Amino acid sequence: MKATVVVELKPSVLDPQGKAIQHSVNLLGFEGVADLRQGKYFEISLEQGIDEETALVNATRMAREVLSNPVIEDYRVEIES
Repeated sequence: MKATVVVELKPSVLDPQGKAIQHSVNLLGFEGVADLRQGKYFEISLEQGIDEETALVNATRMAREVLSNPVIEDYRVEIES
């Protein structure tokens, strides 16, 4: 089983790194990019025998307490069997 956690800055938080990437993308000739924001992606391999509900609870707690800063970031968790 695998847990996937995606962490992104909240929409109200400025993203200077995303703006720098967007600028570079535009300089390279990619057109039509109105906005670009960066984030973090985590894949967590879980031990066999753990049930899906426990996996979701644990991965969500990890995302909230370790992988993100809830003041400025949102996260989403998905469990894949």
